[in-house]
Amino acid sequence: MTTLATTLNAETLYQQLLSQIRTHLIADPHPLSIVGIHSGGVWIAERLVNDLGSAVAAGQIDVSFYRDDYAAKGLHAKVKPSQIPFDVDGAHILLVDDVLYTGRTIRAAMNELFDYGRPARILLAALVDRGGRELPIAADFVAHVAPFEPAVSVNLQRAEDGTLSFSIDHA
Repeated sequence: MTTLATTLNAETLYQQLLSQIRTHLIADPHPLSIVGIHSGGVWIAERLVNDLGSAVAAGQIDVSFYRDDYAAKGLHAKVKPSQIPFDVDGAHILLVDDVLYTGRTIRAAMNELFDYGRPARILLAALVDRGGRELPIAADFVAHVAPFEPAVSVNLQRAEDGTLSFSIDHA
């Protein structure tokens, strides 16, 4: 593991993200429904629901069928079913991902959300924004902005005890 991976302390970044979202909840009276993008976004969403004391269970989305590169890459071996345990119509949704990169995963997640209904608002939260956007998508809440070369892979991992960490891999 590189020095960069240790400077990206996922637990510290999570606390920063949680603080930003708490501040928003104080200022905005609309309750948020939380949806995580498989897999790292789901881990973060589950912790947010627990730490914010939300009565709404975290929903989860697997965007595999909605990706614009589906035909080229095929189906990922670990596809999980999407689960949205609330009515999306009129909901204020916090969409959560671990690493924001090109914006294509977020676009795919929004397409899938709209299959469930029309939300009143979608906010985006990510632990890391690595730049490299290909679509006009920006996070409302982000704990760390750090540019990475395209050949570098930034991956969130979760230990058995639920602790989050990053691995940085160079291709």
